[in-house]
Amino acid sequence: MRTPRFTRTLLGAAMLSLPLSLPAAVDQEPLLPLDDLRTFADVYNQIRVGYVEEIDDSTLLEYAIQGMLMSLDPHSVYLTKDAFEDLQTNTSGEFSGLGLEVGMEDGYVKIIAPIDGSPAAEAGLQTGDVILKLDNQAVKGMSLGEAIDHMRGPKGSDILLTIGRPGETEPFDVTLTRDTIKVASVRERILEPGYGYIRIAQFQTHTGEDVSESLAKLAKDGALKGLVLDLRNNPGGVLRASVDVADIFMDGGLVVYTEGRLANSDVRYEAQPVDDAHGIPVVVLINGGSASASEIVAGALQDHGRAVIMGTNSFGKGSVQTVLPISESRAVKLTTALYFTPNGRSIQAAGIEPDIQVERARVTAYDTSRQISEADLSGHLDNANGDRPQPHERSVNNLLATDNQLYEALTLLKGVNILGLRQKPKPAPVPDSES
Repeated sequence: MRTPRFTRTLLGAAMLSLPLSLPAAVDQEPLLPLDDLRTFADVYNQIRVGYVEEIDDSTLLEYAIQGMLMSLDPHSVYLTKDAFEDLQTNTSGEFSGLGLEVGMEDGYVKIIAPIDGSPAAEAGLQTGDVILKLDNQAVKGMSLGEAIDHMRGPKGSDILLTIGRPGETEPFDVTLTRDTIKVASVRERILEPGYGYIRIAQFQTHTGEDVSESLAKLAKDGALKGLVLDLRNNPGGVLRASVDVADIFMDGGLVVYTEGRLANSDVRYEAQPVDDAHGIPVVVLINGGSASASEIVAGALQDHGRAVIMGTNSFGKGSVQTVLPISESRAVKLTTALYFTPNGRSIQAAGIEPDIQVERARVTAYDTSRQISEADLSGHLDNANGDRPQPHERSVNNLLATDNQLYEALTLLKGVNILGLRQKPKPAPVPDSES
């Protein structure tokens, strides 16, 4: 792909000192603000000549490019050869590092979400944490790319992170050991007979196929009465994969559309007219770490009334990044469009608001084992139908204690099923035949 005109001209003016005024015979407006370009060239020359340390032209221009992109938004970045390769590796599902999805905010690196099973997740790092220092080196002033490069390193090596956490009065240190991050994009399990659970940790190229396979595995144990789709702390990933996942649960209709300035930025993604989940009730769990592709899925299913969205507000990353190669070894990841839910809602900086707000909390069930009921009384009458009270399943109580949001999702699915069974129309009485 060609280098954008603006970048080519800017670099040419700085490097070759081309004339900064147009011939008088040319009537058209200049393509670039010449006064501002002159200022840039003057500043560039002052740095070359007067900075305390000598910096070669190539490095200085690379700094200029990085600064230009950093000033646009937290997601537009300059990709060196290593960063470009890392980006491609991340979408395939295996890479080396700490297991963090991060962004830049107010000059600091902010954690969007830790990846399941990674050193960062096991150390208890959370969505919203801010990385203040890396190995006692202040992050303030680093570019996002520089911070990410600092966090990468050989497998088994340690790095010290100084973390600021909302609600905590003092920063704290965490030592992480770098490891190979193998992201299991999709995993599934049965919560209770008839109720399935699918967790998507990250949207990779084949995530749609993986969700279909997980759904088929869950159905082997018997017909599903409901499904929990867990998108919490899912930082997003491949846009096409989010469309594929939403398509599994929809019977046609618009999934998401994008709008931008480039001619190919305006795209509409439609679902196939077949609901592979056969209309089973679905609860989607989201939180502040659910971003980008996660929000596309949640927004589409919410707008079509196909699922109940539960949890807390999502992250609010409603922008599309396009990788634009500028040479064989370098590229620009540039925000080129915004995406919108089927009803026209922009997710950017707003996120998806759940239908039912459920905060993550530590819940302890009361011990009711010592309570006395009628069945415990001496000489009580037996149940006329022979039924005996059944104890609560231990797994449900464990779920309440370990993941109250998932517990609430399962409870809602049970309620929907009970209500659906009770509201099934009774068969019409057969009229007596005339004699």
